[in-house]
Parts: sequence; C-alpha cells; structure tokens
Amino acid sequence: MKDFELNERIFEVIRLEILRSTFKKTLALAMAGAFALTMPLTVEAKRVHDPKVDTKVERRYQDSRNRTINLTEEQRRTVEENRARIQARIDAILHPDQTAEMPTAATPTDDEWTDDIEFTVPTTLSSMDTSILGTPMASQNQCVRYLLMNNPNPNIAVSAEEIVQLYYEEGAREGIRPDVALCQAFKETGFFRYGGTVTPDQNNYCGLGTTSAVVKGSYFPNPQIGVRAHIQHLLAYSSTRRPSTAIVDPRYSIVRKAYGKRTLGNWQDLNGRWAVPGKEYGQQILSMFNAMLRQ
Repeated sequence: MKDFELNERIFEVIRLEILRSTFKKTLALAMAGAFALTMPLTVEAKRVHDPKVDTKVERRYQDSRNRTINLTEEQRRTVEENRARIQARIDAILHPDQTAEMPTAATPTDDEWTDDIEFTVPTTLSSMDTSILGTPMASQNQCVRYLLMNNPNPNIAVSAEEIVQLYYEEGAREGIRPDVALCQAFKETGFFRYGGTVTPDQNNYCGLGTTSAVVKGSYFPNPQIGVRAHIQHLLAYSSTRRPSTAIVDPRYSIVRKAYGKRTLGNWQDLNGRWAVPGKEYGQQILSMFNAMLRQ
C-alpha cells in the first residue's frame, strides 16, 4: 500500500472516531491527542519516578502554533482513552492479520471473555522466554536477595519477604509470571525507593494511573490489593480471560476496551504502552530478571 493511501485511511479512522465522541467540550483536545499519533506535535517529557528509571512521563500537548493545551484531569483521561482506541484501530489497519476490531462496549462482551476456571498456565522453561504469562523461574529467596541487594530498606508497608510472597500468590492465581512482575515493580518504584509522583502510602507498585508529574495515580488500601491491581493490569494486556477475583485495577476496562480480542504476548510488547516513551522498557525488565536469577 502506498504511504499516501495508508495515511488517508488512518486519518479517516481518526476523523470518524472523533465525530463519535460525546465529549463535545473536549473535541479539540481529543483531536490533539489522536493526532499526536501521526502528526509532528511536540511533547515534553519529564521523569516522575526514580530519576534512574525511564518510565512514566508528563505530556504537554501543543498545537501547530506551539500553543500549550492545558488539560483538566477529565479531559486528559478522555484524550488518553481516545488515543488508545485510535492506536488500536491504526494497528488494525497496519497489521490486519494480527488484530481484531475493537468492541464498542465499555467492558468486554460475554463472547470475548474466556471463563475457563481450569486454565492452563504455560510452564516457563528458559530465562530466554519473554512471555508475560507463565510460571516463575526465580525462587522467592532469590527475589528477596535481589531486592535487598539493591535497596536494604525498601519503603513498603510489609517486609521484603511478604511483598515477594504476595506477588507469587497473585501471579499464580492469574497465570502471570510473578518474578518478572516483581522486576517491573522494582523498575517502576526504584526498588521501592519512590521519590517521584507516587508515594509509598499509595501501595501502587507499577505506576497505575500516573501519567504526569502532577497526577499521582491510584491508591490501594493495602499491599495485597496493590499487588493484585498490578497483576490484573498485566492480565488485561496479555489475556481475555476474566480475572479470578473481583477487579481492583481501575484501568482494567480501559485496556480491554481498547484491545478487545487482541492481546500482548511478551514483556517487550509493553514498550510505549505501559511506559511512555518506553523504549527498551520490556527489555530492561527482563535484564533485571536475568540479574535476579544469578542471586
């Protein structure tokens, strides 16, 4: 397909998506968020977690005249949701053999759930396996040693042993690899040092809902629920199977609505999705995982 024809199709998808928007007052903002995928808008990035960790960034949208578009929290959420929907539609155009049409419902419809209670978790046999779903390879003791080696005094409400155990329990329940999910938490929080927008009292170990230097993101009542939300968010990306417990991830439905029957299989697929800009995001998590295996 010629570039001109492809661009024409992409812009048509964006135009139709915006016309369907019910948020009339934020139409221009939604267009700005959508066109940020294909137009040369300038974006200023600022780290809001551990300064050594490149994860979430602050977005300041600017128009063609370099005028900053100030977003309220509701408007920002609308723009981000529109971006997610449009990105999925663009993916469907670029890779029609790998994607499916998005559902229009706010949550997955019944035929898009997989209610297999006795689901089979693929066994992880090699450290070279990059799948999000699977079983742990590292022992809980290795995880604890790796955490305490990098931060002898993690700023969490439970002990290092207890936080690791929570990840193994919640990960096993949903078929998410708990040792690699822990490495993602280490990366997002700077080994539970924090120091950015998210604070320890939020029990938010993966930056859920944190999209700028002023948006603190989600709060969870205790470490178990915080870990469960992290695992459920990974499940939302990697599987259409209904979570085994009540959904506590506040952004679960946003992901499922955007991706429909489509899923992400590997940690590298989170690049630019979980973290923005997120270059090498998944690779860095896997690098930490391999370092943990050597403990």
